[in-house]
Amino acid sequence: MLRSILLVFAAFVVAVSLAACGGFAPSPNAKANKPLPSALVSRLSSIGSSPGAAMMVRIFKESSELEVWKQTSAGPFKLVKSYQICAWSGDLGPKIKEGDRQSPEGFYTITPGLMNPNSNYYLAFNTGFPNKFDRAYGRTGSDLMVHGDCSSRGCYSMTDESIAEIYALARETFKGGNASFQLQIFPFRMTADNLARHAKSPNISFWKNIKSGYDRFELARTPPTWDVCDRQYVFDVPAGTTLEANAACPVSVASLSPELQAKQLADDAAMEKAVSDLAAREARAAAEAQKAADTKAAAKARGEAIGSFIGGMFGSGDGGQKAVDPSVEAPVPATRPSPA
Repeated sequence: MLRSILLVFAAFVVAVSLAACGGFAPSPNAKANKPLPSALVSRLSSIGSSPGAAMMVRIFKESSELEVWKQTSAGPFKLVKSYQICAWSGDLGPKIKEGDRQSPEGFYTITPGLMNPNSNYYLAFNTGFPNKFDRAYGRTGSDLMVHGDCSSRGCYSMTDESIAEIYALARETFKGGNASFQLQIFPFRMTADNLARHAKSPNISFWKNIKSGYDRFELARTPPTWDVCDRQYVFDVPAGTTLEANAACPVSVASLSPELQAKQLADDAAMEKAVSDLAAREARAAAEAQKAADTKAAAKARGEAIGSFIGGMFGSGDGGQKAVDPSVEAPVPATRPSPA
């Protein structure tokens, strides 16, 4: 009995120490401990990575894609696998309040404490919503997950097979000594054309803000560090800088690398042109639709005029009876002769 108590206590101490240093406490759940498929292990090896390497996840709502990236021995991250999202809730745009059935967007930090091996939806990890940015706007919501079971009420739902692989990749990342991994959630791939298509959305300013983080990863293939000031995301904040979410941003966080500045200027110009081209196409389509409607209306009017003319010549449409001119006196019928 005493030995059993000591073993339980020792396990508790190990779990606490792992959590305290950012490690990953093992779960007795068999699903949570399922080994990585050999195909994934081979894929990691082929890109110069390993199960314990740092990890990053990207989600794109519009195309329903979830990407898992792993750091390589050379430094940059490479794509390991892209998974099809089975279901997500709401529309393009961030989550605002509890119960709006909207899936979140933005940058989130996933720690071992957000992993749920005992989820009712096979396996899951919490997105960490609301984060510092969301709280600055007073946004509310809880238990916003990436999970299995292929159903969603504000979450991102995967097939059980997919979430099993994603969960295993995250588990091995934590076992490798990484304290967290970054989750980036976008409405779509942040290209000039996609932004132009949604230029009239009330979320366009927010999307341009998170695009700054997207651009950094596209250039460097390394997850950008992020923080919040002036109620907006800021990236690559100098070490030791403390930011207040609702306070003005210091000048030091506004600097851009020449490469990033060039990319953003080029994207802005491309977006402006795409918006102009889209407006021109819409104007042409509207003009063609109006022309077609006018042609149809004119044809209808001609048909009615011709019908009226023919009716005047051959009848009034009263069952084939000829029209009678009231100014012409009707003939008097002949009188029948009286019988002899």
